[in-house]
Amino acid sequence: MPDIFEDGDELEFKVEEQYDGMSVNHFLRRHCGVSARLLAKLKRTENGITRSGAAIRSIDILHSGDIVCLTMPDDTNEIIPVNIPVEIVFEDEWIIVFNKPPYMPVHPVHTHQYDTLANAAAYYSRSKGETYAFRAVNRLDRDTSGLVLCAKNSYAATFLSRNTNKVYTALCEGILCGSGTINKAIRLKEGHTMQRETADDGVNAITHYQVLRSEQNHTLAEFRLETGRTHQIRVHMSSIGHPLAGDDMYGGSTRYFDRQCLHCSELALIHPYTKEKLCIVNKGEDWLAELKNKIGKIGSENF
Repeated sequence: MPDIFEDGDELEFKVEEQYDGMSVNHFLRRHCGVSARLLAKLKRTENGITRSGAAIRSIDILHSGDIVCLTMPDDTNEIIPVNIPVEIVFEDEWIIVFNKPPYMPVHPVHTHQYDTLANAAAYYSRSKGETYAFRAVNRLDRDTSGLVLCAKNSYAATFLSRNTNKVYTALCEGILCGSGTINKAIRLKEGHTMQRETADDGVNAITHYQVLRSEQNHTLAEFRLETGRTHQIRVHMSSIGHPLAGDDMYGGSTRYFDRQCLHCSELALIHPYTKEKLCIVNKGEDWLAELKNKIGKIGSENF
């Protein structure tokens, strides 16, 4: 990755010797992590791509020592801002990480226009006089809680999508021991628009799990994904007879929990500007303590 410098709304990349003779397009797309979408916008922006103060084309040839400057297009956020308190775990000029509570969608949909993380983020950014678009690098289901990483510009969004790893914590039914890997393809279940299932003709999916502790016939475990399929952890754990507690879509009981016990607990990423490795942790839910408390109340008048 070439050296990158920031000056307000401009990004500058230094052309090192190994990139001498390369086209602007090749340099920016292959080696600087600029997406095709951003590059197209820069081409339509006056002086969007310059060298030594002069506009250059994507087909022009670069030489060692050149400084390629990108003037970032104006950013807008069309999400309706709503004053919804959401915990911010980390923030700087490039990224912001929220701790999304359960029951909150990440993006507005037909039935949720004013109660999403995007609405809360829009209100927060405007309260600071900022207008960047809402760009969630990782997306969580409505009922899943935990860390959501958002980029404050399109370059950062593309970079982070390739340089972010996630760890999830979940409470599963039954007793599991040690660690394991589930390698089962996943497909959309026939006759359904959302529910998935494992099947040989599905899309490759690999999940690694590590047991943290078990009690009350439930197991708390951490999960790392090699692939990012919809409902991957939920489908895989159900397929081996250990559905997530509260996940009635995939066979889990709602006796103790009214939503799937799944939490994004860790983000390991490379910062898009400093290239520093960051590990952001929020362990979140203490489901076993809650489970023990609820089990103790079964049969009482208050439960």
